[in-house]
Amino acid sequence: MTGSDRPLRLGTRGSPLALAQARMTAQALCAHSGWPQQAIETVIVQTSGDRIQDRALAEIGGKALWTKELDRALVEGEIDFAVHSMKDVETIRPGAIRIAAMLPRADVRDKLIGAESFDALPAGPVIGTSSPRRAAQVRRLRPDARIILFRGNVATRLGKLAAGEAHATLLAAAGLDRLGQSDVGALIPLDIMLPAPSQGAVGIETLSDNRAMLDLLAAINDSDTFDCVMAERAVLKGLGGTCHSPIAALAVVDGAALHLRAEILSADGQERVAEEARIARGDQEAGEAMGRALLDRASPTLRALFEA
Repeated sequence: MTGSDRPLRLGTRGSPLALAQARMTAQALCAHSGWPQQAIETVIVQTSGDRIQDRALAEIGGKALWTKELDRALVEGEIDFAVHSMKDVETIRPGAIRIAAMLPRADVRDKLIGAESFDALPAGPVIGTSSPRRAAQVRRLRPDARIILFRGNVATRLGKLAAGEAHATLLAAAGLDRLGQSDVGALIPLDIMLPAPSQGAVGIETLSDNRAMLDLLAAINDSDTFDCVMAERAVLKGLGGTCHSPIAALAVVDGAALHLRAEILSADGQERVAEEARIARGDQEAGEAMGRALLDRASPTLRALFEA
């Protein structure tokens, strides 16, 4: 099957969405290579982010809470490759690990759950989210909103909403689509809410020196998705942003180049700095320069959100 006497081991978190994305990855690799499905074994790795649900990520270690256990499993040889939602992958990765491929990107937009639009919400709406980016964007649109912490998987957050803990919440359209819940929520246009960097993208990592695995994964890489997501991640690098920092970015293919947009916001949403440019594919420096340009135009208060 794989040139080995054992299946390839694909590491993933255990949430329903993570497992759906692992199945997509395994199916893509098996379809390309002509393997039966048993050629790939799914290995569930519980992460700190899954275990700790009562606090915001920024308070307990940031995005590494989604990746560090899978990184350890890779380095220690417990798995051969790992699948991630790319927006959960921290900007600076260990040198021993490489982002080897990305699947074709899904819908990048957010959805509002609980109302047809922000205007349709009642006065003083309670909005559940754990995302500083979404919280800031909501406050910009609805300064009267009160934000409360909503963490957990999609079902958990929808359950909190159904229990009346908030008037509305926000979720990624891509995640709902992958869970077969495309009918849930109202899509938010991109000119109203720019998404998180890497939203809607599934990434696959392996060890940097595992040439056989790198070659296998390169065959299923979607180059448009890869180039766009890496440009968005370059903006993050230029900003030096953390999980405390409200950042949105989106790159789309524009002929032979990319059209890249990004914005940073104050926590209350009242200050917004935006940039856009047409950049060459693979031009990481241009993405980083956009991040630095955003900071140069920001007030000292906003800039402080991005300082280590």
